[in-house]
Amino acid sequence: MNSVKFRRAPGRNNLPSLFEELFNPSFFDFSELKSGLKRPQTNIIENENGYTIELAVPGINKEDVEIKVEKDQLIISSISKNEDETTEADNYTRREFNYSAFSQSFHLPETIDKDAITANYKDGVLAIALNKKEEAKTNATKTIEIK
Repeated sequence: MNSVKFRRAPGRNNLPSLFEELFNPSFFDFSELKSGLKRPQTNIIENENGYTIELAVPGINKEDVEIKVEKDQLIISSISKNEDETTEADNYTRREFNYSAFSQSFHLPETIDKDAITANYKDGVLAIALNKKEEAKTNATKTIEIK
């Protein structure tokens, strides 16, 4: 088999081609999938009362999710195992989808009331409400008298 060298035509733009994208080594990096660890996609929404963090965690039971606050970190993690008992009669040739886990942390600013954090899980979306402290909610302008 002959090897063929790829050369970009002179004057052609430097946008990567589909060929280059497909054969980029990082394109085939499945390390997160192999280990069962994958960070969920996240939205962070700010409003006048605080923040909402939304995590896409479809297929994960809310009982398998743990949310905790340690110092100034909000830590969200999940470990789920498929603990179905298998017998010799099941005849698995290959079985890979029996374990998944993730852990994600967020720095909490001092303006967040750590005692008022709530969470809700619906339709595969975990929503965590972070309320601002009362003094952080007031954005009123204060005029300072010059003496």
